[in-house]
Amino acid sequence: MKEMTKGSPLRIIIAFTIPLILGNLLQQLYNIVDSKIVSEYVGPDAFAAVGLTAVISNTLNGFINGCTQGFAIPVALHFGAHSPKMMRKNIAGSLKLVVLAVALLMSLGLLFIEPILHLLNTPEDIYQDALSYIRIILLGMPFIGMYNECANVLRAVGDSRTPLLFLMLSVFLNTCFDLLMVKVLGLGICGAAIATILSQFLCAAACLLFIFLRYKELLPEKEDWKSDRKVYGKLITSGLSMGLMGCIVNIGTLILQSGLNDLGTATITAHTSARRFIDMLMILIYTYGFTMTTYSSQNLGAGEFKRIRTGIRTSICIVSVISTILIGVCFLLARPVVQWIASTDDPVIVQMSVDYCRFNVLFFYALGPLFIFRCSLQGLGHRFIPLLASVLELCIKILSVVYLVPRFAYWGVIVAEPFSWIVMTTLLACGYLHTIRHLK
Repeated sequence: MKEMTKGSPLRIIIAFTIPLILGNLLQQLYNIVDSKIVSEYVGPDAFAAVGLTAVISNTLNGFINGCTQGFAIPVALHFGAHSPKMMRKNIAGSLKLVVLAVALLMSLGLLFIEPILHLLNTPEDIYQDALSYIRIILLGMPFIGMYNECANVLRAVGDSRTPLLFLMLSVFLNTCFDLLMVKVLGLGICGAAIATILSQFLCAAACLLFIFLRYKELLPEKEDWKSDRKVYGKLITSGLSMGLMGCIVNIGTLILQSGLNDLGTATITAHTSARRFIDMLMILIYTYGFTMTTYSSQNLGAGEFKRIRTGIRTSICIVSVISTILIGVCFLLARPVVQWIASTDDPVIVQMSVDYCRFNVLFFYALGPLFIFRCSLQGLGHRFIPLLASVLELCIKILSVVYLVPRFAYWGVIVAEPFSWIVMTTLLACGYLHTIRHLK
């Protein structure tokens, strides 16, 4: 465990973020390898099906991950305030709420997945593959929920390295299981899904066992499990705020996917390969936002308001420098990378992917501050502006599907997100300036 309330903000922020970056890069690298295995040994239609269902699973998992991040905010605050009893009470409450949220979402997902796929205008040639894959993935939600809860509690108390180690284990196992299920046993797209939930189960179990053995001070005692209306009220508002924020963002992407699906399987394939690459580049900037949630919460609990301002300014400078580097990397490597991911030389598919990557990366200068402001405000307990920003993003994506995609085809999809980033960053910056003036 490590306090983020002392020492150089620059060194603390970078040291905490590096394991987060490595972990997320590993996860995205696995997504790329998983897609490559599916496209190589099953076929392009299966690859498109995986890409289409990723939007659905990301929406549900994004809500669970957002909730656990929100639950971790009071944990970080009480850790920074040196209040171990309240910290344990919040951990106990968050565990109860995670179990409830996962059970509800998994049940609803399994019940409504077929109408959701129809609502998304899923092409008939990939419908059955998509349905088979996503049903299995939904069964793994409890394991994702438990890993995210354990990982976010550890990060709340300043440990970002341990979750990385278990994520490395998960990615390694996932890749091995993928090759076994898909290449050796020939189980097709279902084999890829089974490999995913097996690795998630082992990762969650190992992370939970580690906390029991290593961080006993985080384990709730008998009296900590008793219901406390005040504690649960704060956990629910904090968790729902971040969960809904992530869910709304992914719902917007889901709606954008429905417009994309009308453009055909080739466009879905192009978009899937482009998103795999651009998501990997995004990791290098959005992880600083996750760091600022913990950093802001701990320093708020310790009353170190000046450090909060310094940390936010420092993080914005860091992500701006990184964005400049990523623009060069994207323009140089986009074409060969998307060709490799999609396992195709089709010039139309490749060019659509390259256009998406090169246009979107130019707006990382807006995306980086967006994550810093949004996550910092959440860490400081200000939830309305971040949630409003996410609602605006949803509205922009809906308008894009209604007006831009029918007129400009795939370019209507390409421009939608960068425009939403600019609007959201402007709103969040205003919210931050207002908040920081009243922070005493």
